[in-house]
Amino acid sequence: MKKLLVLFTLLAVLCGFAAPSFADETAAPAAVMAPADAAAAAPAAPAAPAADAPKLDSGATAWMLTSTALVLLMTIPGLALFYGGMVRKKNVLSVMMQSFAITAMITVLWMVAGYSIAFDTTGMTKGVVNFYSFFGSLNKAFLSGMGKDSLTGSIPESVFMTFQMTFAIITPALITGAFADRMKFSTMMVFMAIWSLLVYAPITHMVWSGDGGFLWDLGVLDFAGGTVVHINAGVAGLITALMLGPRLGYGKEPMAPHNLTLTVIGAAMLWVGWFGFNAGSAVAADGRAGMAMAVTQVATGAAALGWMFAEWFSKGKPSVLGIASGAVAGLVAITPASGFVDPMGALIIGIAAGVICFWAATSLKHMLGYDDSLDAFGVHAIGGIVGALLTGVFAVESIGGTAGSMGQLWIQAESVGITIAYTAVMTFIILKVLDLVMGLRVTEEQEREGLDIALHGERVE
Repeated sequence: MKKLLVLFTLLAVLCGFAAPSFADETAAPAAVMAPADAAAAAPAAPAAPAADAPKLDSGATAWMLTSTALVLLMTIPGLALFYGGMVRKKNVLSVMMQSFAITAMITVLWMVAGYSIAFDTTGMTKGVVNFYSFFGSLNKAFLSGMGKDSLTGSIPESVFMTFQMTFAIITPALITGAFADRMKFSTMMVFMAIWSLLVYAPITHMVWSGDGGFLWDLGVLDFAGGTVVHINAGVAGLITALMLGPRLGYGKEPMAPHNLTLTVIGAAMLWVGWFGFNAGSAVAADGRAGMAMAVTQVATGAAALGWMFAEWFSKGKPSVLGIASGAVAGLVAITPASGFVDPMGALIIGIAAGVICFWAATSLKHMLGYDDSLDAFGVHAIGGIVGALLTGVFAVESIGGTAGSMGQLWIQAESVGITIAYTAVMTFIILKVLDLVMGLRVTEEQEREGLDIALHGERVE
């Protein structure tokens, strides 16, 4: 518990809670574009006749179909390979199984209730805080009312729903890196199911559902998931790792990655797939999507180099694992900023993410003594915080409609703090209940034997 308190204090400092004077310097910006409303974000125009109903844009639809496939590629096989190569040989199949099983389970849960909780707008009014500001109704449960001709903006709602499903899939899959090698598969499945409905979907609703959403009305800038995906997953991963405790032999026995070839292939797939993640969040095939793609590439390259040179300077050699991790850190940090910043802002965000995430995954982890197996917290939570805060600094009005300012930086810090608090508390409660009901951790014998054999009856030869 002492470690939890220390970490929460550190996170509060990172979020900028020490600078409340920002709040009064600038008025809150205009509402931020959510993915669901991206197609409607054009400058105001004279009211059109009622007969002019929204029309399907085939070009935008084609791009969103492609983006959806790219984001799914990020989890299977991308994340599965990235994580699979970093664990010991006796656990590689268990880690890859987690990504695959989560993909299947969240697909069904998103269809049943997750999409409705995240994106149904019943009862929401701009500036009014009520239950529906945090949690969508179940009017869209089982995709009720969604037909072949239903549109979200200028694309089929079915495409938008599936695109958002791939975000809902990768977020819990990212958490698994924090507790690799030691969690029961049965508990993991139940935890991820509950977490996706009670943590992921409500955070998504608060940020992206539109007028009346709590963080939307606050004015947060999160283009593709800095708070929704990365801070959310990273903080949940840290809480899980702390509650499970360290791996047997952690800090005493060698736990080197068993196959960095798999990790580099996985990192490369994540890099490619991330263009769907960020540029796809424009929900259009337009200039903003093009700029999101450009800044994603710039930030990722800068972060990979930032991590590499930081490691080279401090340890004497640049590692393959380091440059791959740096690239992922850059992808994470540019995610919230990708629809708001220009290439110069992306360059600075990338360098900052590479250096700061290297420090978090090495010095911070060693200093506080927690066992975040594959650095889900150090890369995703810390990288997400860096990106979310710097979005408030480097946002360009001509790109996303909001300029960076001290007031916007404070709004970003508030949203980060709210996300951390909600995710940490809810994750702790869910895990505490599951620990009492079914237990969290495998036995010592199973952990020493390896989860591939102990839980799945298979091994890599």
